[in-house]
Amino acid sequence: MNMEVNKIISRKIISASISGSMFAILLGLFVPNPFGETISSIPHYLFAMVLSTPVYLMYSFPAILIYGVLTSTISDKVSSFIATKMKNEKSEIILSGILHVVFGLILLFYSLGASLLFFITDRFLQKKNKDYKPLQSIKSLAIPLAVWLIFMGIVYLEHILNGG
Repeated sequence: MNMEVNKIISRKIISASISGSMFAILLGLFVPNPFGETISSIPHYLFAMVLSTPVYLMYSFPAILIYGVLTSTISDKVSSFIATKMKNEKSEIILSGILHVVFGLILLFYSLGASLLFFITDRFLQKKNKDYKPLQSIKSLAIPLAVWLIFMGIVYLEHILNGG
């Protein structure tokens, strides 16, 4: 595998680690109770949010990591190819954004949000113009793991403190 592909895949994995973690936290904030029970108080909301976030992360992160990295790479390659053919490099970011949205519509609202977060994160990392290495991408997987451990730790502490 050539170095350019290594850098792209490494950056995409780092993007997935960051955006996947942010997605789970944001989903926990906005949809703290996926089963629709009414939330009666702020402590109830906070606990529901803390409890739902690691669950969201467990289900969404593998999909974001596999599907997101694959479709984002395809989106960037296709949009770069089309932009080169059109002799308009500025259209690449727009075409890539459109393809991210199209691929993100697989599960409508939820996956679209994850797709847009992934796109923004990846463009931010790309703008930094660093050479992302495979080892960095492996290390970035600590981000979702840390988010999961922190939120599960809070759930555990709440359980102990409330005599569960």
